[in-house]
Amino acid sequence: MKQFFKEFKDFASKGNIMELAIGVIIGSAFGKIVTSLVNDLIMPIVSVLTGGLNFSDIKIVLVQATETKAAVAIMAGNFIKNVVDFLIIAFSIFIMIRALTKLKRKEEAKIVVVEPVAPVENELSILKDIKVLLEKK
Repeated sequence: MKQFFKEFKDFASKGNIMELAIGVIIGSAFGKIVTSLVNDLIMPIVSVLTGGLNFSDIKIVLVQATETKAAVAIMAGNFIKNVVDFLIIAFSIFIMIRALTKLKRKEEAKIVVVEPVAPVENELSILKDIKVLLEKK
């Protein structure tokens, strides 16, 4: 059992795992911010532009409600809001990745490639002498 916990500790303390965990936490918080942006800012403006249409009320009723059963409906308005959420998040991630890629290209351009120095003539003659000695053995 100790070995199991040691392996888990080694696994969890690796850099990539920690970065992934931080990314998930930040992504979750970012998702909440975007959901709030859509629900509290964008959709009310869209509602005013569409004459007071509330997207949460848009639904396609498949089965009417009865005294014993609830209505069965497709909540198209919620789906539209979720699509808008997704598009904003996807666009934000695209912009972030694009910026990071440009930054990485700039960093790679700064790297100077050092050409190997050709051996000096004197070194070549020494190496040839060593080769001749080795061949004689």
